[in-house]
Amino acid sequence: MNVGFFSEGGYVGKIPRNHPNMRTDVAWVCALEANHHPIQTLHTLPDNQYDLGIMIIPKKKRNYLQYDILTHYKRVCKKVSIMQESTYNWWQDSPLDEQIWYYNLLVEMDLIFCHNDIDLKYYGGITNKRVELLPSLMITDNLVRRNEWGNGVILGGNFVLIYGGFDSYQVALEISEDVTAPTTGRMKPEETQILNHLPWISWSEWINSLSQFHAGVQLGTPAAGTFNLNCSFHGIPCIGYSNLNTQNLLHPNTTVEMGDITGAKSIARKLKDDNFYNECSEKTIKLYEEHYSEEVFLNHMNKIFNTL
Repeated sequence: MNVGFFSEGGYVGKIPRNHPNMRTDVAWVCALEANHHPIQTLHTLPDNQYDLGIMIIPKKKRNYLQYDILTHYKRVCKKVSIMQESTYNWWQDSPLDEQIWYYNLLVEMDLIFCHNDIDLKYYGGITNKRVELLPSLMITDNLVRRNEWGNGVILGGNFVLIYGGFDSYQVALEISEDVTAPTTGRMKPEETQILNHLPWISWSEWINSLSQFHAGVQLGTPAAGTFNLNCSFHGIPCIGYSNLNTQNLLHPNTTVEMGDITGAKSIARKLKDDNFYNECSEKTIKLYEEHYSEEVFLNHMNKIFNTL
């Protein structure tokens, strides 16, 4: 299927497999051999250029409200879809006119792609449209799994609601006092007084840096789940919530229900036992290959394409 991918990204064309910043949205474009276009260039593209369009509407939508996305999107693509951005209800923090605009766009789609099972129920429920999973993905051609590492714990994000950094930190301390978080755009400066931080780095550098950690903790709200996925690739046990597919499928021995900090701390203490740790590490690598390899991703997507 000839796929066009549309987002706020400023690049045009295909993604080479050696791209140094292969975060999951870029990996989708690469694996599907899609062509990417910035959303606001839709009007320059010819009719029926693509069999299917996949579009990610960015969090900041104000500049798109006066652009006739729907008319051009349906002209350029024979079938049109939107891929969920962030958590399922993030868009309800927007001004009301942006919420209405986004909803009206959703209900005109042939298909809505989602991150997690919980998201399918949400988007299917509010739109009555067909919903399918677009699983998070890693292109692993140039990656090497870890073979040695330290005793530190890595958090999935900073001290904000979406990442659950404060809760994750409390759980991480049950494993080690050597706790590190990545630097994101939502990082609070005061965090540097409490724990270590990785600098803002490219995706490939992030994957290499991640390999040096003993365990991961991600107790945030469900979205793409790339942190949990990246940990699984390296065989790093990750503690997280069951409403996130990459956690529930890849880390069954270290998964708790939403808000169960007591259970998360208990698992953290169990990870100090070498036998339990090794069991979790070996299992998550196996499950990664079963559920999230590129081959599995392409088989899943082809089944969807064949029904459009």
